[in-house]
Amino acid sequence: MNHSCIRLRAIEPEDLDILYEIENDRELWDVGATNVPYSRYSLHNYIATQTSDIYADRQLRLMIENEEGQTVGIADLMNFDPQHRRAEVGIVVMTAWRRQGYAAEALAQLVRYSVERLHLHQLYAFVAADNEASLGLFRKSGFTSGSLLSDWLFDGREYHDALLLQLFL
Repeated sequence: MNHSCIRLRAIEPEDLDILYEIENDRELWDVGATNVPYSRYSLHNYIATQTSDIYADRQLRLMIENEEGQTVGIADLMNFDPQHRRAEVGIVVMTAWRRQGYAAEALAQLVRYSVERLHLHQLYAFVAADNEASLGLFRKSGFTSGSLLSDWLFDGREYHDALLLQLFL
């Protein structure tokens, strides 16, 4: 399904519950850098203090909205490095909305924004080597596999390999 009508928008105070749900989803902890629960208070403060200026915050967190105005996930540019003109990409689509094309369209919009507005040279992502859905998403979007990172991710029980995926803009 093609979702060319999605919109990436800044975080609003009303997004606190969705942010809380995503940041505290233990299944996502195994594939990302977060491995502790976030309180509503800390997320409220994050929303209140982030500037939505990638140069000030070194990250840009955007909410993914579908055609009906429902928030279906989050798209991130993080670890922004203006000197080397690169940023890491992260996309989370909430479980009920997965496999409907939202992640692919959000990634396409992040790529366009990175080229047209930020003038970046490259985007990259770290993806668990066994995460076929995410690997497929990034590869279909033009990302190529760089390095295999052995024992890169720890799920609390064992280590897992990850791949560094890159897209040169």
